[in-house]
Amino acid sequence: MLNFLTRSIPLVGLMLIFSIQLSGQRTVTGTIRDASDGETLIGATVRLAGSDRGTFTNSYGFYSLTLESDTGQIVISYVGYQDQVIKIGPGVSNPVIIDLSSGKLLEEVVVKSNSFREQLGSTQMGVQELTMREAKLIPVVFGEVDIIKTLQLKPGINSGSEGNSGLFVRGGSSDQNLFILDEAIVYNPNHLFGFFSTFNSDAIKDVKIYKGGFPAQYGGRLSSVIDVKLNDGNNQKISGTGGIGLISSRLTLEAPLVKNKSSIILSGRRTYADLITRAVNKSNEGNKEFNPIPDYYFYDLNAKVNYTLSDKDKLFISGYFGQDRFGFDNENFQFNFDWGNVTSTARWNRVITPQLFINTTFTFSDYKYQISNELTGFSFNLQSRIRDMNLKSDFTYAPSNDHHIQMGAEVTRHLFTVGRLKAGSDDGEISFSAGQDLDAWEAGAYIQDEWTINDRSALSMGMRLSGFLQKKKVYGALEPRLAYNYRVTEDLSVKANYARMVQYLHLVANSSISLPTDIWYPSTAGVRPQTSDQVGVGWQYLLGSQFLLSNEYYYKYLGNQIDFKNFADLFANDQLEQEFTFGNGYAYGTEVYLEKKEGRLTGWVGYTLAWVRRGEFKDIMDGRFFAPRYDRRHDISIVGIYELTHRLTVTAAWVYGSGDLSWLPVGRLPFQDIPGGQTQPVVPVYGDRNNLRQPAYHRLDLGLVIEFSPKWGESDLTISVYNAYNRRNPYFLYLDAETKTNENLGIEEVVGIKAKQVSLFPVLPSFTYNFKF
Repeated sequence: MLNFLTRSIPLVGLMLIFSIQLSGQRTVTGTIRDASDGETLIGATVRLAGSDRGTFTNSYGFYSLTLESDTGQIVISYVGYQDQVIKIGPGVSNPVIIDLSSGKLLEEVVVKSNSFREQLGSTQMGVQELTMREAKLIPVVFGEVDIIKTLQLKPGINSGSEGNSGLFVRGGSSDQNLFILDEAIVYNPNHLFGFFSTFNSDAIKDVKIYKGGFPAQYGGRLSSVIDVKLNDGNNQKISGTGGIGLISSRLTLEAPLVKNKSSIILSGRRTYADLITRAVNKSNEGNKEFNPIPDYYFYDLNAKVNYTLSDKDKLFISGYFGQDRFGFDNENFQFNFDWGNVTSTARWNRVITPQLFINTTFTFSDYKYQISNELTGFSFNLQSRIRDMNLKSDFTYAPSNDHHIQMGAEVTRHLFTVGRLKAGSDDGEISFSAGQDLDAWEAGAYIQDEWTINDRSALSMGMRLSGFLQKKKVYGALEPRLAYNYRVTEDLSVKANYARMVQYLHLVANSSISLPTDIWYPSTAGVRPQTSDQVGVGWQYLLGSQFLLSNEYYYKYLGNQIDFKNFADLFANDQLEQEFTFGNGYAYGTEVYLEKKEGRLTGWVGYTLAWVRRGEFKDIMDGRFFAPRYDRRHDISIVGIYELTHRLTVTAAWVYGSGDLSWLPVGRLPFQDIPGGQTQPVVPVYGDRNNLRQPAYHRLDLGLVIEFSPKWGESDLTISVYNAYNRRNPYFLYLDAETKTNENLGIEEVVGIKAKQVSLFPVLPSFTYNFKF
C-alpha cells in the first residue's frame, strides 16, 4: 500500500505537468445540477456541439471536457431533462456550473433516445440502472417500495425464495454481492428476515448494479456490486416527501443551511405493527386463554450534510442507522432478538486542476446481531459482529476527451466477533462461554483507462492489486479488468469483457436465504480467499428510437468456494473452520433484455437461461458436481408502466422462474422405543444434495397510481395487488408421513412419505398514500 502511494505521487506530478503542456487547448470543468434542488446529476452527457465526442459526469456530478480552442459550444443532456447549450468564450472561467431544468411533464417521465445511443457507445456490459420512478411505481408486497425487489426483476438476478430480498447474481451465492451505501459497505441489507431491504427510496439518488465487467475501483466480492448513492439535500428551499402505508410510514425533510452552498437531508422510516400488537396484548391482560403476540418492528434513519468550502472543495458527511427488534416477554420468560447496521461516511471532493479531480473518503460500517434469553434463574446471550474502518482516495484524470483515467488506493481494518456466547445461572453455579474475536487488514490499489479509440471503437483497461493480512498470513492478488466495444452501425454495437475478482470475507450461512444470524468470517491460514473469472460477450441493437434490445452471454469460473460439511456443528463452535469444506464451481448462461423508456408506455422484458454447478468438495458427494439451491434454469420478467392520463398510471409485473432446488431425505429409518410399540420414521436418510426441484414459480402484480395536485405540493394514492391470481408458490418443502389405522393392532401405521409444500403469500392488496411538498 505504502509503495503504491509513494509511486503514485510522481505519477500525479506528471499528470499536472502534462495538463500544463497542452496550453493550446482549453479544458472546461464544473458540475451539472438539477435546477430545482441543486442535486448533482450522475452520468449527464457533456459533448462538443456538432459532435458525438464528449464525456460524462462522474459519481459526484463533476465533468472535464477539453476544447481545441478558447471558444466553442458544449451541449449538456440528461435523461428526463431539457438539453442545454452553453457558449464558452474567453470571459467564461472554471468552474462552469450548469443547472438543468425538468418541467412538470418531463420530470422522470420523458426519456430521449440518445440515452440508448450512449449505451451503444459504452464499453460497459452487465450493468443495470434503476430509476426511483420505476421503483416507486412497480407493485410490491405490502406496498413497500424496495429497490432490491425491483432489481430482482432484471435479467441475471434471482431472489431465492418467495418475498426474499436476497440476490443471486449469475450463479453467485448471496454473500458474493457488495452492497455500498454512499461509499460504505452494508453487510446485511435486509429487514424482517429478508422480506424488505434497508434502503429507503425517498433518500436515494442513484442505483447501479454491476453483474460483470466490473470497473477496477470495485473489489472484495465475486458476483455483483450494488452501488447506492444518497441524495445530497435540497440547497434551494425547504422540501419534504413521505408516505403512509399498511405496515410502515416514512418521512424525508430537506433544507438549505446556506442557499446554493450547503444543505441537509433527514430521512426516516418505521413499521408500526408493534403498536397494534401491544394494544391487543394490553387489552387481553388477565385473560388466561390468550397467548401474547410477540413484539416486532424495524426502523431506518438516513442523514446527510454537505458544504461547499470553495469553488474547488466540497465536504459531505452522511450516516445510516437501521435496527430490527423482536421481543417476547411474560412472567417467567423473556426473549429478545436485535440486529442492525450502522454506517457513516465523511467525504472530501477537490478539483486539483481542470483535468484532475480527487475524492477522499473515510467510512465506518458496523453490523451486529444479539439474542438474549432469560428464564427463571437462567440467562443466555449470543452475538456476532463485524466492524470496518476504511480510508481511500480516488483520482479522476482526463488528459483528453479520448482518455478518462481513474486510479486510487484504499485500506480497511476489519474487526470480527464470531459467535460470542455467554450463558449461566443467576447464582453463578453454572457458567459457560464460547466465541472468538478476529481482526484483519485489507488493502487495494487500482488504475483504469477508458479509451475512445475512434468513433467506432472504445477500450477499457484496468488493473487492481489487492491484499489481505490476518495474523501472520498474507494474501495478495492481481485482478485485471478488460472491456471492448465496437460500433458496427449507428444502431448496433458488439461488446466483450473479462474481469477477475477476489473475495477475502466469507458469509457463514446454513440456509438458502439471508438471515440476520449469518456470520462474516475472514480469510485465514486455513481459509483461502474465493476467486472468480468471468468473461462475457454481447450485442445491443436500437430498434427505432424507443426500444433497446440487448443479448449477453457469460461464463464464470468460481474458485475456492466454501460450504459446510454434512451435518456441520455450527452452534457456539470455537473451531468453526473445521466445519468448512472447499471446492470450485462454474456458471454460464445468456440474458435477453428489451427495454422501452420513452412514451406513455414504458417497461422491459427480460429472460435468463442459466446453469450453475459446484463440486470438487472432498466432504460433499465424493467430490462430484451438484447444482446449488439457487440453480434456476429459466427466469422471465415482464414489466409495464402505462400512463393513462397525467393523473392515472397503471402498472403490471409478471414473473416466472423454474423451481428452486430442495435437499430432502430420500428415506427414513424406523425407530421403535419398546418391543411391540408403534414404530416412527424419525431418522432421515439423505442422498445427493439438492435432489428435488420445486414447482415453478410465477406471479402477477398489479398497481394503480392516482395523482393529486393539492395547493401545498404533490400527492398520490398507490394501490397494488401482489399475486393477483393467487398462485400458491412454494416457500419450502417438507416430508410428512402418511398413515393408516391397523385395526387388528389398534395403532397408526406409516404407509408412505409424501413431500408437502408451504406457501407464504396469497393475494395481498395494499395501499400507500405518498406526498411531496
